[in-house]
Amino acid sequence: MHGVQWPPLMQALAERRPPPPLLRITGAGSDPDTLHRTGSRLSKFAHSLGLTFHFHPLLLQQHQPHVVRCSSVAVVPGEALAVNCMFYLHRLIVSNQQQREEEEQVLRLFLSEVKEELSPRVVTVGERELEGREVGEAVEYYGAVFESLEETVPPGSGERAAVEGAWFGREIREAVAMGGSSRRMEWWGKVMRRAGFGNVGLSPFAVSQAKLLLRLHYPSEGYRLQDDDDGETKLRGLLLGWRDRPLFSISSWR
Repeated sequence: MHGVQWPPLMQALAERRPPPPLLRITGAGSDPDTLHRTGSRLSKFAHSLGLTFHFHPLLLQQHQPHVVRCSSVAVVPGEALAVNCMFYLHRLIVSNQQQREEEEQVLRLFLSEVKEELSPRVVTVGERELEGREVGEAVEYYGAVFESLEETVPPGSGERAAVEGAWFGREIREAVAMGGSSRRMEWWGKVMRRAGFGNVGLSPFAVSQAKLLLRLHYPSEGYRLQDDDDGETKLRGLLLGWRDRPLFSISSWR
């Protein structure tokens, strides 16, 4: 995501009285140039807000660009640590029909390391609302994604080209090559609970802020933001959809 998810949080922290003495973000990636540019942008934005800010790049191995070792993350005693898993956890699932019993092994190991080695105050999970093993499901899903882009982002814009090529293009290639590995929010909730995490409900203020930001930046009537409360699983989170099709979900855990 190249750091675009952090400015709203940074602005909210800067408005607190007193503001935090230090904000430290660790960004992981396999491209050192991208990490450098991301850190530079965030540092400039933090300076404009008057925040004391440190960015720590965590360079991943080229042959395993999706594997983050928790032991590589510096943990400072007394700091409040948050872990943001945005469109990441599904990449840890082995999508091989012959390994169905073991497909969650790497995922469970990672979540166990997060809980035991990092002891975060909160973990956020953002994923696609897609049952990736069905071709028809993938066609319907990405059809809705590209329809939403058509309605909200000009066809010739650099932003749209970057999103379609670098992000969605990669996702579609992965879905075709690996058979898909995404799941819906209810499934991720079960995984997180099995790993020992408890669901944290979003505050009314956070939900209202999310709806406000959506209206400000993407005013199309097609977008839907739902504060989801599944009565059976007691799972709280946000669903972002296009018309009647859920596209992305986000939930918080502790």
